[in-house]
Amino acid sequence: MGNRSSLLLQEEEIAQISEETGFNANQIERLYSRFTALDRGDCGTLSRDDFLRIPELAINPLGERIVNSFFQEDQCNDRVNFRQFMRVLAHFRPMKKNKQNKLNSREEKLRYAFKMYDLDNDDLISKDELLAILHMMVGANISEEQLTSIAERTILEADDDGDQMISFDEFCKVLQRTDVAQKMSIRFLN
Repeated sequence: MGNRSSLLLQEEEIAQISEETGFNANQIERLYSRFTALDRGDCGTLSRDDFLRIPELAINPLGERIVNSFFQEDQCNDRVNFRQFMRVLAHFRPMKKNKQNKLNSREEKLRYAFKMYDLDNDDLISKDELLAILHMMVGANISEEQLTSIAERTILEADDDGDQMISFDEFCKVLQRTDVAQKMSIRFLN
């Protein structure tokens, strides 16, 4: 220890974050060290630009959407503190049978994924939103006609109530057989 990041986190704070997120003390200290390394202004918070300096996010086609998810809790603020940072990361913590945590439950992982597609935050995914996400993910590698066809087929298959939109419940139903715990977990946090 002895580095500045472990000196700024109090044991009580670590215990509270652990209780809230399910991360253990060692994981919290490692993530705090990463957080402080990203905090170029040394002000205890991260901006959108700080996040976009993470190479994996900078090259991810959904990087902007992922970064936005850190700012959902307090949309008026353009900075994220360590606790907010940890609450979002908790969605990616592997699920453990004997250690349930609301933030990384199957439902919360699916809700996080759903919000990636729900661009206008109306709790529905429209064909246009699906198309926009497909564009972000594949760029110009697939023709507009093919993308539209994929979006239309997806809506048709997922839309149980006929409103031409995908609700959260419909989204969950489509992903019923998907191993969300495995697909939405960051392995280095094990």
